Amino acid sequence: MQTSIVLFFLLLIQILPVYAQIPSNPSVQLEAIDISYDKFNVVNSNANSGSFENEHTTNWQLTIINNIVYANPLGNAVIRLYDGVDKEKFIEIGMGSPPDMKFWVAVRHPEVGYAVLHDQKLGGWNRDEEIIAVYADDVGLTIHNGKRIVVSNLSLDYYKIKDFSVYGMESSTDPLATNSGNLILNIVSGNPAANPLFYLPYILAGIAGVIIVILLKTKKRN
Repeated sequence: MQTSIVLFFLLLIQILPVYAQIPSNPSVQLEAIDISYDKFNVVNSNANSGSFENEHTTNWQLTIINNIVYANPLGNAVIRLYDGVDKEKFIEIGMGSPPDMKFWVAVRHPEVGYAVLHDQKLGGWNRDEEIIAVYADDVGLTIHNGKRIVVSNLSLDYYKIKDFSVYGMESSTDPLATNSGNLILNIVSGNPAANPLFYLPYILAGIAGVIIVILLKTKKRN
């Protein structure tokens, strides 16, 4: 029994240094995009388009930092994140101006059309808090408005993002929505399975299982 335990630790000593020398996950991609306030001074039909440098798939987290100074109470800052395969599908996140600070989340799907998932008219977001959207193929989309989770584990069928658009005016006759500031998008994505360390727990579990079998057989013989 003592011999088996020693063997287990010897295996650990051999494995861990090897994994420690493996570089970080090569699938991880990091990007930051700064969107100027004037890009939001358009209506939906004239939305300004942009793209991330890379397509973000499998697992991604988008952080929105809204530093925009709104020009009137009807002004908004709206971003649409388009699916990488079907541009008719998008996730929409909207942030209204003070004093109401409305906040909404909607999605569009060709089969069901435009659907609002969350709509808070008052105090929906806080300028001092980041808005976070997290997606994973196996658990779906979750959105946090800086105060609480407002969308949880929404299935989106392998959603990839690269392109987006922004707007902020409800009508072309409205005054400008914003007059200064910016909106920052920070995104990180990657596939956990692309990191060799992802498999380490399974390897250790397998080794532990082998040791247990050896111990049981040794005990029976004794």
